[in-house]
Amino acid sequence: MSSSPIVPFSEPPYLAGLPSPYYKPTHLRWQKAIREFISKHLFENALQWDTAETVPEHVFETFAKAGMLIPSLPAPLPVQWLKRLGIHDILGTVKVEEFDYIHTMIYCDEMARTGLAGPSGSLTTGISFGVPPILKFGNKQLQEQFLPELLTGKKRTCIAITEPEAGSDVANITTTATKTPDGKHYIVNGTKKWITNGIWSEYSSMAVRTGGPGPTGLSMLVVPLKGYPGVNMRRLKVGGQVSAGTTFIELDDVEVPVENLIGTEGAGMRYIMTNFNHERLTIAIGATRQARVALAAATEYILKREAFGKPLVEQPVVRQRLARCGAMVESQWAWVEQFVYQMTQLPKEVADIELGGLTAMAKAQSGIVLNECAQCAQLLFGGNGYTKSGQGELVERIYREVPGIRIPGGSEDVMMDLGVRQLVKNFKNKTKAMERPKGSSKL
Repeated sequence: MSSSPIVPFSEPPYLAGLPSPYYKPTHLRWQKAIREFISKHLFENALQWDTAETVPEHVFETFAKAGMLIPSLPAPLPVQWLKRLGIHDILGTVKVEEFDYIHTMIYCDEMARTGLAGPSGSLTTGISFGVPPILKFGNKQLQEQFLPELLTGKKRTCIAITEPEAGSDVANITTTATKTPDGKHYIVNGTKKWITNGIWSEYSSMAVRTGGPGPTGLSMLVVPLKGYPGVNMRRLKVGGQVSAGTTFIELDDVEVPVENLIGTEGAGMRYIMTNFNHERLTIAIGATRQARVALAAATEYILKREAFGKPLVEQPVVRQRLARCGAMVESQWAWVEQFVYQMTQLPKEVADIELGGLTAMAKAQSGIVLNECAQCAQLLFGGNGYTKSGQGELVERIYREVPGIRIPGGSEDVMMDLGVRQLVKNFKNKTKAMERPKGSSKL
């Protein structure tokens, strides 16, 4: 909690001195500890590294050694695995068995305080989305083979779903995995595109087609990547988040042991969709902080910038623009907090059903809010906000990153539609469950 005045919109209410029902002492200690760590090891150089388009390898190693990649996993954390690996707490602040999704939310929010998704994404995206399928659905042998090195950051992984012709339309993935006649290997052929962290990853949790068309033909495999025969990778130049290592992967007769199958054949679509919930919620948290960073920067600017003989903040039209976006970012954060709290209170199987569609909507809405706030900030900065250097550099960069929130993880229009369809489906299922069985006289 701040003890001195802070710039309007620069911090969530619980850090601006306002009461909140969500945060316990453990959460507040956690926020303080990780802000200090992230400020020292990421925040100070994030813009410089993003401009260079690559975060130095030593940064990943620093985060891995401190256990500061683990909080990007879905809560609750894999306590038994972590303790086996000698990890009992994170930064000496919170025990792994006490870590809940509010700790996760604080972590994602603090990692996004740079205002940029690329630097933090270069560190966390792989473990955050690539490891959970192995944790949730992999058999004991698969977990024993891969988790020790992945959880400790000795090896890197990624999630490889999207293809050149199949983005949000996951059911139409065409990368094939065909068993060899002796049944000992899958031969994988196809391409994956827009794979974050792929270029640095030894492994990937990959969606492949092991059966016929449609969702029932999909499976997931742990596919080796970096330096593996038949795998060719190159970085893609994207409009924003360049330092996150967006990658194009070509797979030409890649031989993968059948033991690398995650779960069972044909269940891949369920695994993928379950995994998306964590991805979309963390995107929503980070994007809301990015919107906050942009708006706070604009607020600082209008307080000191003068035009027509007075500070910009004295212009009613400027205040109106700022107020509209401030209301949006605070409303979005309130939704995120409420959403995360609900996740800590509901059993996971209930949360997946009740909150799945809403997760998609929260992710989509976060992109809309970021777009409005980043555009507002750029307009208030004027020419400085359109310049890739100087005092408006960060705002210019944030605005370029907006499509990277609105498209990946499920594009905005698809997410909004998915959210409503899921809510309607839940309503119909509950209505059907309440119907009186035929032939029954009971009310």
